Amino acid sequence: MSDDNGKGTQAERLVQLRRDKGFTAEQLAQAMTAAGAKVSRGAISNWERGTNGIVSSKLPTLARILGCSEGYLLRGDLNNEVISIDTDKLKSSIERSEYQKLDTISHTQSDIKTTDAQSTKPFTAPKGSKTNSTTNPKNGHAMNTIKKSDKLQNVCYDIRGPLLQTANKMEAEGKRILKLNVGNPAPFGLEAPHEILRDVAMNLSEATGYSDSQGIFSARKAILQYYQSKGLLSAVDVRDVYLGNGVSELIVMTMQALMNDGDEVLIPMPDYPLWTAAANLAGGTAVHYRCNEEDNWHPDIEDIKSKITSKTKGIVVINPNNPTGSLYSDELLKQIIEVAKEHDLIIMADEIYDRILYDDNVHTPMSTLTDDVLVLSYNGLSKSHRIAGFRSGWMMVSGRKQHAADFIEGVDMLASMRLCSNVQGQYAIQTAMGGHQSMQDLTSEKGRLYKQREMAVSRLNAIKGISCTMPQGAFYCFPKMDPEVYPITDDMDFMMDLLVEENVLMVQGTGFNWDRPDHFRLVFLPNLLDLENAMDRLDRFFAKKRKQFGTE
Repeated sequence: MSDDNGKGTQAERLVQLRRDKGFTAEQLAQAMTAAGAKVSRGAISNWERGTNGIVSSKLPTLARILGCSEGYLLRGDLNNEVISIDTDKLKSSIERSEYQKLDTISHTQSDIKTTDAQSTKPFTAPKGSKTNSTTNPKNGHAMNTIKKSDKLQNVCYDIRGPLLQTANKMEAEGKRILKLNVGNPAPFGLEAPHEILRDVAMNLSEATGYSDSQGIFSARKAILQYYQSKGLLSAVDVRDVYLGNGVSELIVMTMQALMNDGDEVLIPMPDYPLWTAAANLAGGTAVHYRCNEEDNWHPDIEDIKSKITSKTKGIVVINPNNPTGSLYSDELLKQIIEVAKEHDLIIMADEIYDRILYDDNVHTPMSTLTDDVLVLSYNGLSKSHRIAGFRSGWMMVSGRKQHAADFIEGVDMLASMRLCSNVQGQYAIQTAMGGHQSMQDLTSEKGRLYKQREMAVSRLNAIKGISCTMPQGAFYCFPKMDPEVYPITDDMDFMMDLLVEENVLMVQGTGFNWDRPDHFRLVFLPNLLDLENAMDRLDRFFAKKRKQFGTE
């Protein structure tokens, strides 16, 4: 290595080494896990951004895979022995999913120093370093830097990550940012139904104290009746319904109640990243099954089957899907149910977009298709009724409950520990579940969301090297960038360029745990005028990139 390679920060050296080896962040995470140093793509991303220091117990394996010394990774030392490794063989092994220990790939493994390999603390500089201690102005004593918990090393949530932080700084400098990154209807002029706001206001005096830990009776009963109207006649017990501060809280609660260290849960790829983050935070492992873009982003049943192990506890199904907008047929859902029955898996059905449908499509709740599997159904009002700030979400337990008493007791415990969800928001549920569903006006052919979807997809597909499937639900697109036209290796950097150059904020595909840097998510909530402005900027940006890459 040249002296130039030793310059820069620890994060910059890691990025350069990974790229030199031809790895994506996902492939590097897979290689480390295969070598016995379990790590997630999110952790790799955090190391590469400098958000976290490299965990010392992972350092020997990381250095070995990247073909460098530990000293070079941490400090840029150039006098340490560099390890050579057969990268092509390693990548081939990863792609076949037939992982082997790296000592079958590298013949120099025994030369690596592995001092303190058992430590689980992140690397810190030597004692006295300015990096890890500061001086207390009151007594002159050194103070240790307070670091985040090691439990967060494998947790990543890019939807509100570095890109948004940069956008906020740009806004503080007076720049107007077109934000196509978050599915939050209210800022785009999509107002909540007046009837809901009125009824919540009327009940404010009743919502000043705690409610039952699972929620108020009227809201839970209205939820049961909603599922009854969909065909689940067994939905009669309000004890099966848990109200939460949005579905997000209930996802985290579920994972905490379900997962032991090392347990696995199957999650779609791409996914809504909170599912992966919650599984990792609970000590488990998110195992991603592929959704096929060529099949309108439908889950690959054979891929699901191939990834089930003795540690697999459940399978997450996001339908309609975020970020792809795909809607699953009853036949496909039944295939997933059969897999769950065969392997005794819990089904976690994230159905928050079930009422945001286009082209007369119909959504079928998974809970209505089986009584033989434990089904946890997640839904809420944030999207369909445009009241994300009310945090009105729920989880319903159905199906084979008799063998899950201990798990349900755990959910009850966690629900009690947080006392209750936002009571004011609970009073929106009964009104929202019945009567006229105004979302239908927005998704009909004359509706605003329908027109915005049409414009977004048509404009995206008109850009050279960009292709996008037509979303059937939700309000997202997940376009693909042809790697022959846009040969990028870091999609977050690519989206950062878009933000800085064109003032447009979107989230890169790997932020949704997609395993290649060739997609991004676009939110088509802005009105037609603002959306057209954003598409003009995208068109200009991609044209500049094609010129830069020489692929015009």
